Amino acid sequence: MIHFNKETFEKTLNEGKLMMVDFWAEWCVPCQMLGPVIEGLAEKYEGRAVVGKINTDEEQELAMSFGISSIPTVVFFKDGEEIERLVGVMPPEDFVQVLEKNL
Repeated sequence: MIHFNKETFEKTLNEGKLMMVDFWAEWCVPCQMLGPVIEGLAEKYEGRAVVGKINTDEEQELAMSFGISSIPTVVFFKDGEEIERLVGVMPPEDFVQVLEKNL
């Protein structure tokens, strides 16, 4: 799993791969609950999709540029464009469904 900052996020986004990005914060209890799910998906989809996290406290400008107002928010990108967004704690199947239909 990649912990993105502005530079690494933009570089990876420009590569056009399927990406799943978790916008989160350390103090956010729902974010902590979702963490193991994101880590598991990062392992499962290694080599097929890029799975990463953006700490909204450390990367406020990046979070604002995507209009992140609630966390956790998981945003999916493909070919450098946002294709889907899920807000809140969701079952792993919801994330898998988005990843599988876009591989």
